[in-house]
Amino acid sequence: MQQDIPAWIDGALRPSDKIEVHRRGLRHPAVSVFVLWQGRLLIQRRALGKYHTPGLWANTCCTHPHWGETPEACATRRLREELGITGVALTPRGQVEYRAEVGGGMIEHEVVDLFLAVCDVEPALTPDPSEVMDTRWIDTEALHAEIAAQPGHFTPWLRIYLHDHADQVLPGF
Repeated sequence: MQQDIPAWIDGALRPSDKIEVHRRGLRHPAVSVFVLWQGRLLIQRRALGKYHTPGLWANTCCTHPHWGETPEACATRRLREELGITGVALTPRGQVEYRAEVGGGMIEHEVVDLFLAVCDVEPALTPDPSEVMDTRWIDTEALHAEIAAQPGHFTPWLRIYLHDHADQVLPGF
């Protein structure tokens, strides 16, 4: 099944095939969400059936907006679809751009709208097994130590976010 996402081609944002966007490393919009509870970040392990970075740990969720979808609506939708999380307040944390090889001849070149949700109560999780094979809550020390010890267990974008944009993504984390 072909899925179109917005991508910049010849200086204009156009609907484009998602796989082709990643094969060509085209610049495209994305969203990334970070959910915190009791000072710990919810991370997910991507399902083995994902077309790139299967089985790697990533931030709470990330995706590409549908054509005409706002970043916040996209983030809310994807939290629900991937993890069953609803009713959390999302705080925009700005935008970052990165480019990274993600394996299998795929390149992510994303302009990412970042969102943070700080929860007072642990959100109920009902992960979609076609998207997520595992989840866990982790504190900053443990996450940084694991990434340093085994960087290949984590998605390139999570490593980039925490290395280059930590204050923007997770203030005080």
